[in-house]
Amino acid sequence: MKAQSTKRVGELSESKKIMVRIIDLIIFILTCITFYYVFLVNQELLLKILFGSVVCLIAIIYMLVKIVPNDRVNASPDATIQKMVLLSEKGARTKEWLIQGETSLVIGKNTKENEVAIDLSGTEYESLINYEHAVLNCVADAWFIEDIDSVNGVGIKKADKPVKSKLKQGIPCRINVGDTIYIGNTQILVR
Repeated sequence: MKAQSTKRVGELSESKKIMVRIIDLIIFILTCITFYYVFLVNQELLLKILFGSVVCLIAIIYMLVKIVPNDRVNASPDATIQKMVLLSEKGARTKEWLIQGETSLVIGKNTKENEVAIDLSGTEYESLINYEHAVLNCVADAWFIEDIDSVNGVGIKKADKPVKSKLKQGIPCRINVGDTIYIGNTQILVR
């Protein structure tokens, strides 16, 4: 049953891709016709300047929407997330947690009263980590991380971005293979 639902989602995204390409083609054709009229047929200089400005503005917005990905709404990850890898200060792998098949995992520190799935006790920056610092949730084969009202926050560095950003509390953020999660200053690589 799961394979059928996954197949339907894939087919839906393919039909959406085709529809987007058709719309892009229609926009391109209409733009060419309008350019022809404004710059070759029409002789009004003011119309040419206004139209040129509007087209440039729309082109910039369109490129930003099409080229710059939205991290919180990435449509499909490149690969399935299988594990989380704890990295040392120098980037060496020190510990791994297999998460494939799980649905929800708490990141923090174990206590006698409370056990977390990803235990960061004994790490270099243990003092900056809350007992329940963040939560990972899997929804429709996509993983999201959320800050659980932690003191030092949760950061994420997307694999395709040069800088890390801090998560806002209560707002889930999609993670993909290659991203790095910062719990306090502790780094966890998504694999």
